[in-house]
Amino acid sequence: MRILHISKYYFPYIGGVENICKYLVENAGCHETAVVCFNEKCANVVDTVNGHCVYRVATWVNVARQALSLSYFGVLKRAIREFKPDVIQVHWANPFPAAVLLTMIPDDVKLIIHWHMDIIKQKHIYPFIKPIEKALLMRADRVVVTSPQYRDASIPLQPFKDKVRVVQNAMDEQLFVLNDGDDKRIDAVKKSFEYKPIVFFVGRHIQYKGLPYLIEAERYVKSDCVFVVAGSGPLTEELKGQCTSDRVHFVGRLNDEELKFYHYAASIFAFPSISKNEAFGVALAEAMYCYTPAVTFTIDGSGVNWVNLNRISGLEVPNGDERAYAEAIDKLISNPELRAEMARNAHARVKDFFLIDNMIDKMNECYEELDISSISTTILEGVKS
Repeated sequence: MRILHISKYYFPYIGGVENICKYLVENAGCHETAVVCFNEKCANVVDTVNGHCVYRVATWVNVARQALSLSYFGVLKRAIREFKPDVIQVHWANPFPAAVLLTMIPDDVKLIIHWHMDIIKQKHIYPFIKPIEKALLMRADRVVVTSPQYRDASIPLQPFKDKVRVVQNAMDEQLFVLNDGDDKRIDAVKKSFEYKPIVFFVGRHIQYKGLPYLIEAERYVKSDCVFVVAGSGPLTEELKGQCTSDRVHFVGRLNDEELKFYHYAASIFAFPSISKNEAFGVALAEAMYCYTPAVTFTIDGSGVNWVNLNRISGLEVPNGDERAYAEAIDKLISNPELRAEMARNAHARVKDFFLIDNMIDKMNECYEELDISSISTTILEGVKS
């Protein structure tokens, strides 16, 4: 089967959707894959990434975080003509490429929408996007969502639930496997914080990631511990200015190796996201793989509370309740046996459900359904004739 992925961007651009697309492209097994995406520069380029053809469309302008380019029509048409896909897999939400695709997708090509998220933030332009979204869903043969929670709560998907399949996101296990000598580097992280329990956060410092709630919750935590905040973003300087506690440490952006050491050094992973903009939580799965139990908020319709199971792999508290969040942190720090049990459960859950092979197996089931459907259609057409 020849599968053409349409993603917003692609490697070496790093992003949650882009990583998932890359895992699917590079672990497709017997399937052949290619990608159409935007180029971060204003130039049309066709290149090869790890043996896979990538058509990059020049970005002319960005409007409400959506890249736009009239070049997209020509590049997508070329990709379809040259690659001759059996399946086109659109990574949503990426409305402009979807609109272009609807003008030219061949009738005999199957369409999968990989529904990473609803359009939530851009409410003022959603009325213009909604007709594209509906047309795409009507044309789709299958819709892939990343959790049962998102399937059941997404309003646009409700009329099309018979097409919906759950294919969970995945983390790259190889980035977090321990090697010889890593124990010394992990110990060095612990030593730098005087071997106090580490409550670790990593992510973009933006509103829906909930970092302000974590900073506020720190005030109510009674245990002797430190809060280590990695990453950066628009809120970084504001939060640094507001935070007066000497046990909160902003460590900036970490490379992959450093991130691994911090995860294993941490006692608790703080994941205080507050809205469905956090559709799944790959960073959450990464921490859990490293035997770090998490504290999360309840987020209606998000997969976060499916990844981290309350009282099994971590703790979950009412959304936005800083005092309850602090109490959960205190509970885990003050109870090492409970924390160790949840750490083991967290690692096991990721191994069982959220590695790349798990995602690929579920995605292949979806592809096989399409193949069966196409064979059935051919047989029925033969009978009718």
